[in-house]
Amino acid sequence: MPKVATQASVSLDGFIAGPENGGFEYLFAWCRAGDVEVPTASPGRSYQVSEASADYVRDMAEGYGALVVGRNQFDGMDGWGGRHPMRVQVFVVTHSVPEGWAPESAEFVFVTEGGVKAAIDQAKAVAGDKTIGVGPGVVAREALEEGLLDEIRIDLVPFMLGDGVRFVDTLGAAPMKFGDPQVIQGKKVTHLIYPVETDG
Repeated sequence: MPKVATQASVSLDGFIAGPENGGFEYLFAWCRAGDVEVPTASPGRSYQVSEASADYVRDMAEGYGALVVGRNQFDGMDGWGGRHPMRVQVFVVTHSVPEGWAPESAEFVFVTEGGVKAAIDQAKAVAGDKTIGVGPGVVAREALEEGLLDEIRIDLVPFMLGDGVRFVDTLGAAPMKFGDPQVIQGKKVTHLIYPVETDG
């Protein structure tokens, strides 16, 4: 059964975006902070990271079999221009199919009923043994509350944004327990991989 994980670059004060949806130059500075080039599936786009981060990025890029995101992330990224750079099918949790998009295609499936659980169930059907990536924010919070996440991956960056969008906000199932993290020290980032602990 595929693992379900959420991942995000997070500021020291817990934000994945700053005021007015900004701050990305700080959150993703680590993606350009090293000497090792890691190509992406998008032509002309690559990471420039430390050796430790390069291994982490390669594992992430090769390990995902499907993604589950919210409508805000989909709209904020303008639908990734029609195809996500990881070249996997993306399941978008939304109340309605956006204008001009087919309800289902090889690139995107708009899940309008059943919420995050339905989207993850559909993603499992196409991911094989690979990891299902869950977008941060509301989608990650709902997945945590419903016991659907196996792992949290935090790319902790040495900046504070002061305000903005939190990684997880108003968690109804708190407190939650996590196992000891795997720690990968990169340049301008510390990658933390936490297993979600479940009772029983």
